Amino acid sequence: MVNMKAKPFYLSDEDCKWVEETIAGMTLDEKIGQLFFNMGSSRDEEYLKMTVEKYHIGGIRYNPATAAEVQEQNRILQENSKIPLIIACNTENGGDGACVDGTAIGSQTKIGATRNVQYAYHLGHMANKEAAAIGCNLSFAPVGDILYNWENPVIGLRTYGNDADRVMEMTKAYMDGAHANPGFCCAAKHFPGDGLDFRDQHVANSVNDFSCEQWDVTFGKVYRNLIDNGLEAIMAGHIMQPAYTRHFNPGIADDDIMPATLSPELIGGLLRGKLGFNGMVLTDASHMVGLTCRMKRKDLMPAAIAAGIDMFLFFNDMDEDFAAMKQGYLDGRITEERLSDALHRILALKAHMGLHRKAKTELVPPKSRLEEIVGCAEHKAMQKEISDRAVTLVKYKDKDVLPLTPEKYRKIMIVYVKGLEAPGLGSLLNKNKVSPADKLKEKLEARGFQVFIYESPIQKMLKEAEAGGKPNLNLYFAGKDTIKDFVAKQDLIITVVDIAGGFQPVARPSFGMTKGGGEIPWYVHELPVIVIGTKQPFVLADIPQARTYINTYDVLDSTFDALVEKLMAGAEAFVGQDPVDSYCGVWDTRL
Repeated sequence: MVNMKAKPFYLSDEDCKWVEETIAGMTLDEKIGQLFFNMGSSRDEEYLKMTVEKYHIGGIRYNPATAAEVQEQNRILQENSKIPLIIACNTENGGDGACVDGTAIGSQTKIGATRNVQYAYHLGHMANKEAAAIGCNLSFAPVGDILYNWENPVIGLRTYGNDADRVMEMTKAYMDGAHANPGFCCAAKHFPGDGLDFRDQHVANSVNDFSCEQWDVTFGKVYRNLIDNGLEAIMAGHIMQPAYTRHFNPGIADDDIMPATLSPELIGGLLRGKLGFNGMVLTDASHMVGLTCRMKRKDLMPAAIAAGIDMFLFFNDMDEDFAAMKQGYLDGRITEERLSDALHRILALKAHMGLHRKAKTELVPPKSRLEEIVGCAEHKAMQKEISDRAVTLVKYKDKDVLPLTPEKYRKIMIVYVKGLEAPGLGSLLNKNKVSPADKLKEKLEARGFQVFIYESPIQKMLKEAEAGGKPNLNLYFAGKDTIKDFVAKQDLIITVVDIAGGFQPVARPSFGMTKGGGEIPWYVHELPVIVIGTKQPFVLADIPQARTYINTYDVLDSTFDALVEKLMAGAEAFVGQDPVDSYCGVWDTRL
């Protein structure tokens, strides 16, 4: 039996009555529908009405769109849903996680570099103020993961760092900021904690292999602090935690150890039992291989609910998945008690948000609020302030390189190095965007520098092929300058490394094939070289010879403005502090 008057719901007798009466009046199909979060595939009105009228969904996460488009989508959904919906957004880094024209306040790692807990509060408040303005009511944040393994390709910039105490303080501050928006709630992720494995649960298994004792003083500390301070929901990750699984089930076979999304030991034993979490638990996205590789889809859906999960993200095929979940109840894998507890937590969360007290037409703010809040000047000013405080000079071996001035370094070559990238949506979305190298070039030229971007032999051969010619392989094998000529062409070289990370097996630079070309900075003792990591902060692992290394954490205009200012002011202008181990635990990166 769920105690809806206790933390984190704190419902009144009247609120509890609404929950009980609503559940009592639901058909079985309506009850099954409440277990599902839909990933909306369309904003067409007929589609939206169908999802709430035929499948009775409990919540929705949607694809990117403008604030006006999302607001209209949410209005249609709430006005046509029998029971108010949980509408979630990924506001980890800012309002741009709720709508494409929202404000990117700053990634969690960037906030960590400032060491200012108040910035984490502002992130939570401002990001979700924009989200609430378009009708969202739940953030899939804060991210409570701790980055202990630099080779982890998922977390990257989605952590406040590698210190459990900092992560604990800043996740709470984010949550407090989000809660400053009336009725807005948080779902922390990814329980039991990411940041240890070198693999990505989108495409493989993932394991948190800490001992119970290690987990308690790291990830456990983060989650306990959030729970004690009123966290409403937790997203279970497709992450195994063998130590605690065996603790609660000593005889369990290795083959039976499941990710948290399918583990009664981790949800019932650790989260509900040891940590005392009374709030709502939902899965991470259900197409991730860390989940789908464990059993047939028709079995894993009811298995997740049976393990203690309350809401399931997302449909694959709506008819097929709905039928599979319903069958899990009909054949007893989902017990009456387990279904009842899940429904009580889902509806208690909605009542805690105050959704049941509003008319359907009041659940989404009017469009007139968008211009006032989304992308407002106050939020952009905070972005700029954080950028100024975050940019980090990690390594500085040659003390005379900075400051940069046109008199000292008139000619600058920028070498643009991208990351290894799996083919996918990211490539399409970024196809026509200005590259970080071009952006930096423009800003340096405005300060009086002469800047050109390096073109590799491979790029030259590709151009020849695209023009219908036969590539000159000599460009690759023999297209090199003498050292004297190479040095004469420029006064300084800036290597810009653009590694996005996330949703791929690895997050490492891709230098391409090189035979003494300029892609890899082999020339650190020939010319002054500055290496800049624009996103993933672990470039030194692959360019350990870098003698001046800077992390910017993103490629926002405000960040690059701050970067150029600091490059021209000198080393003392950099005030950001490394929030992770950018040296990657490798001794030679410090040479």
